[in-house]
Amino acid sequence: MQINQLGFLFVDVVLLAIALIVLIPVAVLFLECCAAFLSSFGTTAETQEPRPKVAVLIPAYNEAAGIAATISTILPQLTPQDRLLVIADNCTDATAEIARNSGASAIERHDTERKGKGYALDFGLQSIASDPPEVIIMVDADCICQPDAIDKLARVAMAEQRPVQATYLMEQPPNPTPKDSISALAFLVKNLVRPSGLKQLGLPSLLTGTGMAFPWLIIRDVPLASSNIVEDMQMSLDLAIAGHPTVFCPEARVTGCLPQQQQVAKTQRTRWEHGHLQTLLTQTPRLATASIEQQRFDLMAIALDLAVPPLSLLVAIWLATFAASILAAIIGASAIPAILLGVQGLLILVSIVSAWAKFGRADISGATLLSVPFYMLWKIPLYLGFILKRQTKWVRTERDV
Repeated sequence: MQINQLGFLFVDVVLLAIALIVLIPVAVLFLECCAAFLSSFGTTAETQEPRPKVAVLIPAYNEAAGIAATISTILPQLTPQDRLLVIADNCTDATAEIARNSGASAIERHDTERKGKGYALDFGLQSIASDPPEVIIMVDADCICQPDAIDKLARVAMAEQRPVQATYLMEQPPNPTPKDSISALAFLVKNLVRPSGLKQLGLPSLLTGTGMAFPWLIIRDVPLASSNIVEDMQMSLDLAIAGHPTVFCPEARVTGCLPQQQQVAKTQRTRWEHGHLQTLLTQTPRLATASIEQQRFDLMAIALDLAVPPLSLLVAIWLATFAASILAAIIGASAIPAILLGVQGLLILVSIVSAWAKFGRADISGATLLSVPFYMLWKIPLYLGFILKRQTKWVRTERDV
């Protein structure tokens, strides 16, 4: 009897500890989504000042098939004093030639030992350092800049003198599968809903890889030359600690398209989410420490936001822990962990439904939400791969033709 009681006590303590740990990212997600649901803000900053001089950098690796389309959405937004520079990085196709024929400037970089977007961007910054602009804007080669996005990003970056992130969303391919729709919803929650909630709360957010603007005086000293697979996330953390947290500009929009091929989609997601998880594990303690040392709540807010894992992983962790707590309660352990986790499940459900209702209902049907369990099953091998065979090198996502 004594042994059984000790055993149940141990189970109670372990499950309660796990439930409290899971509560942190669940509560952060809930707070961000609720704040976003209630948000009604207008423009990000005063934009009455003269338009700053801008240079748009597009890192490109074998992007001959789509670079012209990207350039065509940016050129009409530029003034005569602006520049559009394509960095053809280790290309073996006609990316540079097509970029020049499309109206952009292009430089070529060849270094097979040092590959990655960070190296390309560093090369581009060095090439314009002798005659720098006031604002640098970075756009991926497979993205479309919506009208006025460049102008909004440039003006906000100049007014705030901080990094600025546009809304970066993924469009679904023609005839999307339920998995595509759920993936687009997860992207929307991460890149629009949660940053909108943070903005509503007066807090900074993270950079998301494209549609990023930086005052030259800030970006010129940032060490970009690396093969980090989530260089944007790392850069935003480094800049925040240095006193330059990111401003979210929801009215500036940049869009990409979800890959149609399943293997390509898996490769892309693996790079993003392995990088996210690695950064979460290594940088959250660093941010929390810097927050205490600098006595800055905004850094703690960024640390808490970073501590929220990818949505499908968070749901999977909650589901496994909830099932274990229910089983433990049935065989005689305390019901407190199960009750606490049940409340957390309700918070997750409210977060997802409210995010869909305000931001995604026009493009994603409510019935699609029923496919979430199947989407999670598709993602399980990806998360097991993080434990067994973690991706640490930058790998370009193949483009649909």
